[in-house]
Amino acid sequence: MSEYGLQLREKQKAKFIYGVLEKPFRNYYAKASKMDGMVGTNLMILLERRLDNVVFRMGFGRTRRETRQIVDHKHVLVNGKCVNIPSYLVKAGDVIEIKEKNKSSQRYKDILEATAGRMVPAWLDVDSENLRGTVKEMPTRDEIDVPVNEVLIVELYSK
Repeated sequence: MSEYGLQLREKQKAKFIYGVLEKPFRNYYAKASKMDGMVGTNLMILLERRLDNVVFRMGFGRTRRETRQIVDHKHVLVNGKCVNIPSYLVKAGDVIEIKEKNKSSQRYKDILEATAGRMVPAWLDVDSENLRGTVKEMPTRDEIDVPVNEVLIVELYSK
């Protein structure tokens, strides 16, 4: 496979994992390139900070698609306010929880049962009993366990 093919495959893999379309993905890349530090690392951190991904990492959904739907259906509160935008970027110190009226539903009991063994990243603090979590700090690249080589994505976009 050509070098371009490898780069494209890596980008497609990242887009598929996070469920992001081409235009928003390109916007994340543009935002990452304006930030201080390495562009690839910044890109992965931005993708990891998406609300649908954070809810998934906390174990409040079996898949990122399911957590995206949970956010879309207004089941999630960020710092006490209802947020229904899956691409909302969380900050350090944000408190994310499932709405009180949804906490007792069978759906969340099933989800917690299915995700009980999943490891929660060190940058998140989760209280599974109350379906609530806190973003302790911004994730570092070492803490993001996604099998993507972001260097190839940067090479692809920098042409």
